Amino acid sequence: MPLPRSPRLHPQIHASGNGVGMTRCVRRRRGKSPEALQSLPFNEDMLREILLRLSPQPSSLLRASAVCKHWRGLVTDPRFLRRFRAHQGKPPLLGVFETYIWNIRFRSTLDTPDRIPQERFDARDLSGSSDNVKLLGCRHGRVLLLDVERHKVIVCDPITGEHHRVATPRVFRGLYNYGAVLCAAADDDHVHGSCHSSPFKVVLMCLDGVTDFKPFSCVYSSKTRVWGNIITATDECHLADSNPGVLVNNVLYWSSKTPSPNATFLYLAGQTDDIVEFDLDRHSLAVIKGPACLNRSLAHQIIRAEDDALGLAILLHGRFEVWQRMVCCHDGGTTWLLHNSLEVHTLLGLPPQIQGPMKILGYDEDNHAIFLFVDANVYMLQLMSMQFTKLYESQYPFKCHPFASFYARAHP
Repeated sequence: MPLPRSPRLHPQIHASGNGVGMTRCVRRRRGKSPEALQSLPFNEDMLREILLRLSPQPSSLLRASAVCKHWRGLVTDPRFLRRFRAHQGKPPLLGVFETYIWNIRFRSTLDTPDRIPQERFDARDLSGSSDNVKLLGCRHGRVLLLDVERHKVIVCDPITGEHHRVATPRVFRGLYNYGAVLCAAADDDHVHGSCHSSPFKVVLMCLDGVTDFKPFSCVYSSKTRVWGNIITATDECHLADSNPGVLVNNVLYWSSKTPSPNATFLYLAGQTDDIVEFDLDRHSLAVIKGPACLNRSLAHQIIRAEDDALGLAILLHGRFEVWQRMVCCHDGGTTWLLHNSLEVHTLLGLPPQIQGPMKILGYDEDNHAIFLFVDANVYMLQLMSMQFTKLYESQYPFKCHPFASFYARAHP
């Protein structure tokens, strides 16, 4: 009977203080062959879970698709893209649309390789070749324009190039119109910014500057393709060229841009603390008051404060202040409380002697970020952390409309 084969052994010499020690044998470890490694089970679901956690920036999926054909098939699958956007929760900020009189241009705020060329979102492509257009706002991956000459609002998707042109009600024509566009998708798992084919709403707001200065509004639904009833506030309001509407807890707010000291219209002087409030659930329009210091501010911006409360960011004599509107739980009364106050130069790490004007250019609802024009530079300030990023130099304080959406660069 043959003896069993013993394991392969090899000698190993140990040195000691007296010279060479005793020799012992140890078992040689065997590594897996390349054939064995290739035969390991591959879990495709695990790969999808890894890819879901890529950054939402424009170049991420493009880079993943360049690995191999199999990865490209995964990241371009519509089902994967829906899961990817749902996992991210909110779209990234791609850039801002700058407005000056009738000029509209896109400026990417991303670094290479995510930076989007300015011509990718050309103003004439957005407006459908209309010249006399006014940018009313951006939200949920869409841009809202007003064709002044043709009395139409234009809802466009810069990612797909889709346009919707809707004639405005006659009562709004010939007046200064302000508006907002909102996604109207009712799905619980819906992610705004990926809703290229979802229904939407347009809210128009205007002041009757001929009679009683009472604001009125109307809502358009892409589902019914009709405008609703005209809704009028009971109180007068004095807005001096309103800032873009801001959505806070399903309520739209418009505030006045601070008028210049040489304003020729008497109703503008000292009357800039009015805020128009449109409740999207109740379809009601009201006028509320901001804090007393709003009349003396150099610039201000409605923001979404903590716990989805209404807030205000104010530039006041070199200080950056954040106010929050509090509602009393006993009698329902409201009051404004100062939440934070910092010197602008301290906040941005600049010398005390700041040259030139300071302006608030815009506000990003999704990322709680405000855009500031200080010392010929544009900064993005995260309001929750008070951390800032210097975006670019600018000689003029162009109004910024932040644009956030999911966007993937074209696959070769």
